[in-house]
Amino acid sequence: MFYSKRNLPMWERACRLALAVILIGLAFSSWLTAGLAWLAWATAAILIMTAAIGFCPACAMVGRRPVKE
Repeated sequence: MFYSKRNLPMWERACRLALAVILIGLAFSSWLTAGLAWLAWATAAILIMTAAIGFCPACAMVGRRPVKE
């Protein structure tokens, strides 16, 4: 099983979920072209996964330390 320490604080996880909801709303609207809608869907999926797990690999690569629980 994949296990890693969380490196996202709770406030950042909430912000990621809020941004994902906004991106999904934009993908459903007619404001974006088809290519940008797919990009919005993919970005929203990544944001939801990192918020749910609490671990962001990109943040870990740049040196973010685990959150103290």
